[in-house]
Amino acid sequence: MKKNMGTIDKTIRLIVAIVFAVLYFTNTVTGILGIVLVVLGAVFVLTSLISFCPLYLPFGINTCKTKK
Repeated sequence: MKKNMGTIDKTIRLIVAIVFAVLYFTNTVTGILGIVLVVLGAVFVLTSLISFCPLYLPFGINTCKTKK
């Protein structure tokens, strides 16, 4: 897997994952929507840690800075 996520992209995903977790664990969002947000947040954390987003491949998106 070639990395395709830059630092800003990873940071935004981690912040959104934290917001999702806070919303769920403070019972602001409950039920199916809460579970979906927690799973989506987990995916955001995982993709941030490995610096790879599989959804970027079909669209040719790469937010990494390239070395010259």
